[in-house]
Amino acid sequence: MKNAAVGQHLFSGALSGFAGAILLQPLDLLKTRIQQGDSALNARNTTVIWCTTKVILRNEGIKGLWTGTSATLVRNVPGVALYFTSLTYLRSIMAKSPYFSAHQRHDRDNSKTVLPKLSSQGNLIAGATARVGVGFILNPFSILKARFESELHAYRSLSGSLLSIARMGPPELMRGFVASSLRDAPYAGLFVVIYESIKRETTYLIPTAYAAGIHSFSAASAGAIATMATHPFDVIKTKMQVRSEDRYRGFTTTLMRIFKAGPIQRGAAGFFDGASLRMSRKILSSAIGWAVFEGMLLFMQT
Repeated sequence: MKNAAVGQHLFSGALSGFAGAILLQPLDLLKTRIQQGDSALNARNTTVIWCTTKVILRNEGIKGLWTGTSATLVRNVPGVALYFTSLTYLRSIMAKSPYFSAHQRHDRDNSKTVLPKLSSQGNLIAGATARVGVGFILNPFSILKARFESELHAYRSLSGSLLSIARMGPPELMRGFVASSLRDAPYAGLFVVIYESIKRETTYLIPTAYAAGIHSFSAASAGAIATMATHPFDVIKTKMQVRSEDRYRGFTTTLMRIFKAGPIQRGAAGFFDGASLRMSRKILSSAIGWAVFEGMLLFMQT
């Protein structure tokens, strides 16, 4: 990509990350609060969410639902900008390869986009690679975000809390990265494949539809499917990054702890704490993020 194109992608991605962080922070906060415990409340999911919300409102007021927004912005604005830019860069390189190029194989492929087009295998690899790479670079900020959202850590400032994490050494800075990668690689790969497929089919079926509507619908649908397929790793990641006990320091020990958490062994159900909140957030953030990103690129390049 040319320097001008890189700048456009970074700006569009940063704007996308900013919008999603500000609008959807309450869902992220509630998800973290629910996942941080050893076991979910013995109640229906909607009851757990409502009880958690009431506790926050009673103790912190309405602004408490936006606790950790500054840390989320520090993580998500550069994170989304880097992800979208690196994804487009990888796709532009891979599009030159006969193994990954779409080769205009789809007669229906007249989608409203300025992004490079790849085969499904190419989209899967590009999405997974870009997401894991950005996740590695920004993992310390992911830890910071999770701990600011949790009430288990009394952090007062972003810089001070980041320094306190850094003083504990590289293992603490990379805590939860394996779980994050196992969540992000399949999520991002599946997302890009499904997003591009739905966008292509929707454009063919409704050629007069607005581009923003197609991008939002395609992203929301892809986000819902990819989220449920990868949610267990999100629960593991959150506990590893938020809890300080030794039993949550390793991936395997955390996995077993979740499986056996609480007075009654919960089994697989423990890996879906906060699933509805994460799905709601992912559907909305995907719809907002990709619509803003592709919309801004279409606006700047036409």
